[in-house]
Amino acid sequence: MTGDVREVVIVGAGFSGICAAIRLKEAGIHDIVLLERADDIGGTWRDNRYPGVAVDIPSVTYQFSFAQKSDWRRVFARGAEVKSYVDEVADRYRIRELVRFGAEVVDAEFDEDEHVWRIITADGATTAARFVISAHGVFSQAKYPDIEGVEDFEGKIIHTLNWDDEHDLTGERVGVIGTGASSVQLVPEIAPKVARLDVYQRTPIWVVPRPDVRVPPLVRRLFGALPPARWAARAAVSAGIELAMLFGVTNHARMPFLVRAIRRLSERHLERQVPDADLRQRLRPHYEFGCKRPALSNDYWRSFTRDNVELVTEKIQRVLPHGIETVDGEIREIDTLILATGFKFLEYDSVPGYAVRGESGVDLRDWWLEHRYQAYEGISVTGFPNLFLIPAPQFATSWSWLVMVESQTRHAQRVISHARRQGATYAGVRPGAQRQFYRAMDSGHEKTLFLDPSCAGSNSYYLDRDGRPSIVRPQSSVTVRWRASHFPLDDYELRS
Repeated sequence: MTGDVREVVIVGAGFSGICAAIRLKEAGIHDIVLLERADDIGGTWRDNRYPGVAVDIPSVTYQFSFAQKSDWRRVFARGAEVKSYVDEVADRYRIRELVRFGAEVVDAEFDEDEHVWRIITADGATTAARFVISAHGVFSQAKYPDIEGVEDFEGKIIHTLNWDDEHDLTGERVGVIGTGASSVQLVPEIAPKVARLDVYQRTPIWVVPRPDVRVPPLVRRLFGALPPARWAARAAVSAGIELAMLFGVTNHARMPFLVRAIRRLSERHLERQVPDADLRQRLRPHYEFGCKRPALSNDYWRSFTRDNVELVTEKIQRVLPHGIETVDGEIREIDTLILATGFKFLEYDSVPGYAVRGESGVDLRDWWLEHRYQAYEGISVTGFPNLFLIPAPQFATSWSWLVMVESQTRHAQRVISHARRQGATYAGVRPGAQRQFYRAMDSGHEKTLFLDPSCAGSNSYYLDRDGRPSIVRPQSSVTVRWRASHFPLDDYELRS
């Protein structure tokens, strides 16, 4: 493409953005730029560096199918090793040279006359692009608690997304707000070194044992020398997790006994780790297993049996300059406040995290307010042509983020390549195709676990403001992968 209009702009240089760039290059599309707000690639694995951070699925499945790593050191890779893998893939496919660092996107508007997106970054620069792939990810915006006095705390405040590597917690009094996946990984790591640790729990979380061991050097050499062995291991692990997700969660109405069986495993795990019946009762969730994403840990629950760790279930009244007061009037003084409160997702300003205005100047956030969260094949929205969102509503279908990303980037690449072949400058999903897809997904949600009454009180991020699991695509990853390569290209209207 000539002039000052780039053919494709990719927002974000995490796993999604890197995969999209690789797909496009392989399809012969080379006029690409990735706009990355930070000074390095890696997204989630660049930003999340808190103690204990690791993948929550086996490493053999947390990698691209086209760029498999044979020498993972642990069954569940630590964050630093995942970041190293991101770097290796980006360098192998020469993606880093396409990245414009320090370019935080704050606004994007579709020019209906020119059929281009005009993208504004925080420094005031404008970039025009025929097509935009917004690879904004899920875990990119920290969610802060709406608690009185947080901004007045005079000690050290750290959000797990913005960990301060220079701050030493040794011997400190520490308060952790939140008991989600980040907290489950963090608490056992810092408990032995702090003087006292208060963990404030609003919603308890189901935890299952994590079979995490070092991968023997012999196995790593075997995987490197014999790729079929690596593929077999990946396929076996993937199939097991996929079947559990598909039949236990996505099709829960048909096979509820699968979830109950896994819940009993978790309950036995709790009983082994926490002898005290009262403490067990406070740690045990009262919603069904799977209503929100469970965690894996061999020592999270056990951490609360330490003399220097207290589980606080009373609601927080306010944060004071040097401590936290709960509704029962008790004040616990602390030196450092850690916010393990997760990330914004499916909130008004969180997907994709910047203003997006499509045809007739309609803001995507307002469109979703009026029409509910929906996106054709989990990636495109009617009225927002030449735009592909990763993620978008009806996106999550699998146990592995990278499996989902491969399908979505394949979808975007097919549409862009099709438009190029036809000489089109506009590719917008047809309203009828999107409505048909949304109806099928909404109907499919009825058989999932998430709408079961047993999920009441789970505070699950799977549910949107209307109480629908709009992030979920109630299909198998095999189906979604097939759809990415076979959805009707006529579902997109082309114009020149």
